[in-house]
Amino acid sequence: MEQQSTIQWYPGHMAKAKRLVQQNLKLVDVVIELLDARIPISSRNPMIDKILGSKPRLVVLNKADLADPEITEQWEEALKEKHIITVAVDSVKGRGFAEIPKAAKRLVAEKMAEMAAAGRRPRAVRCMVLGIPNVGKSSFINRLSRRRSAKTGDTPGVTKGKQMIKINKDMELLDTPGILWPKFEDAEVGLKLAATGAIKEQVVNVEEVALYLLKILTKIKPENLTARYKLSDIGEDSFQLLQQIGARRGMLLSGGVVDTHKAAVLVLKEFRAGKLGRISLERPGEEGIN
Repeated sequence: MEQQSTIQWYPGHMAKAKRLVQQNLKLVDVVIELLDARIPISSRNPMIDKILGSKPRLVVLNKADLADPEITEQWEEALKEKHIITVAVDSVKGRGFAEIPKAAKRLVAEKMAEMAAAGRRPRAVRCMVLGIPNVGKSSFINRLSRRRSAKTGDTPGVTKGKQMIKINKDMELLDTPGILWPKFEDAEVGLKLAATGAIKEQVVNVEEVALYLLKILTKIKPENLTARYKLSDIGEDSFQLLQQIGARRGMLLSGGVVDTHKAAVLVLKEFRAGKLGRISLERPGEEGIN
């Protein structure tokens, strides 16, 4: 990717962020690993298993309303086969959230039983949300805790002032989400993250990202493109397709030349908003989740 080096998010903070996550791990019983349901492989840190160790983990496939429902079900089954409890959610409308406290409780049932047998008073399961920047952690926490604004962000912060949010009698949530970064060893990881909006457009080549997305969509959902942009036929040339889309939407410069940058911004915006349909860019069987 042309600007791949630019999107190594805050590399100087990565070690600090990892240490902060490890400190927070000591405070909780369960980690909720938040992934984008459209790109579960690219939206995770490949070091997650090493970082968590034996800590119980609940995988949440966020933005499931934008992903292909059949492929999301395949992901849930594939992760279940690896003994990973998984819940698909929509943070905007709240679908799937009722399952999260139940799943968290199941993950630590044995630990809680041991505590009770030792004469300790029962308590709520303590959880923290972990994920890469811009995967929807703040929106997820806000929806789960039923409040409008969480004091959260995607920049590693200081460790003081932590608090637990009471979700219900069975679950508490650490207010501050854990931040981990993806690795861009594969250029396609960066392109997929950029396509879904996890990487801001200011630091990527927008046309390159749109061309990459169109290349995938012409293979997996060509009918969605022809229907959305009223095209009679699309070939394999992504740049030509981008020009067709721009022309159909009247995005022309002087002399009738298509403004491909403007067309690229449109394609990405409509994909992210679900206007091209519910589309997953990754499916089980591809490398990435152990």
